[in-house]
Amino acid sequence: MEKKIARLRRAKTTRSHIRELGVARLSVARSGQHIYAQLFTADGSKVLAAASTTEASVREGLSGSKNKDAAAKVGRVIAERALAAGVEKVAFDRSGFRYHGRIQVLADAAREGGLKF
Repeated sequence: MEKKIARLRRAKTTRSHIRELGVARLSVARSGQHIYAQLFTADGSKVLAAASTTEASVREGLSGSKNKDAAAKVGRVIAERALAAGVEKVAFDRSGFRYHGRIQVLADAAREGGLKF
């Protein structure tokens, strides 16, 4: 339980800093099986775009939903949906997770897709 509490404390600190920036927030969540990404407005009141490995269109052509390839595909999909919604500049909210592995791959794929962090 201590690990989860520490992660949520880090997430709270990051989100308060992002709120001061006043830009759209790209939030990432991961579980053992899936990875999720949501794009929120600057005030956090509305979800502009979302992508996850639970969607059949994202899972198509992947060998699994809990690997780096799946995270990269979610990053590309969220980037194209964000650009379609008219958002180019975002703040990356890693939800307190360490910036490595699937989280890093998703962020890199979103950058390659045209989002600016």
